[in-house]
Amino acid sequence: MDKVIIKDLAARGVIGVNDWERKIQQEILINIIAFTDTRQAGATDNIQDCVDYKVLSKKVLAHAESSAPLTVEALANSLAKLCLEDPMIQRIIVRVEKPGAVRFAKSVGVEVERSRDE
Repeated sequence: MDKVIIKDLAARGVIGVNDWERKIQQEILINIIAFTDTRQAGATDNIQDCVDYKVLSKKVLAHAESSAPLTVEALANSLAKLCLEDPMIQRIIVRVEKPGAVRFAKSVGVEVERSRDE
C-alpha cells in the first residue's frame, strides 16, 4: 500500500491533565502516515484521485487546536478517526507529541494505528 506522509505538523492547543495546562495553549506536534492506493492518481495526475494532504492537514489542525483533550491518547485517536473519514484512506498512523512536556526529553507522545475495517 502507498503512503501519504504529513510530517511535523505544528499545532497550538489546550492539552493536558494539570490545571495550568487547561489555561494555556501548548505546542502539539502531529505526524500522519495515510495508507492509500496512488495508482489512479499517478495515471491521471488529477487531484480528485489523490488524498489531498492540504485539505487533510487543515482538518487535523482545526481539530487539534479546538478539541482541548486531556490526553495525547484521546487526541491521537480522534485524529485517526477524522482521517479515516476520507474514503481514499484505508489505514492511518497518527503520532501526537508534546514537545518539552517531560524534563530532559525532547518530546513525549503516542502513536496509534487504525484501519477502515476496525
